[in-house]
Amino acid sequence: MNQLLDQKKPGGPTPFTAKQGQYLAFIWAYSQINGRAPAEADFQRYFKVTPPSVHQMLKTLEKIGLIQKQPGVARSIQLLVPPQDLPILGIEQPVIISETSP
Repeated sequence: MNQLLDQKKPGGPTPFTAKQGQYLAFIWAYSQINGRAPAEADFQRYFKVTPPSVHQMLKTLEKIGLIQKQPGVARSIQLLVPPQDLPILGIEQPVIISETSP
């Protein structure tokens, strides 16, 4: 099979929602600051959500191939998205600046 056909096209649309992007950005930022991946409790505190909400989001992110986890291993989340493709943490909606005509 041709491997070129299996590769993602550069510059394509980001394959995650705004909320998923915030979780991904949190994983990256937390890992940079603390030198390890966040625990589910860290997501709960930061996003002020319930444990089932965090667990479901992480399952979804893993299912669609944005993160990878090792079953039974704490703090084993690996980000599979390049940092340059992540949104800024804390900004859920893109800011659109419109030019005004003179």
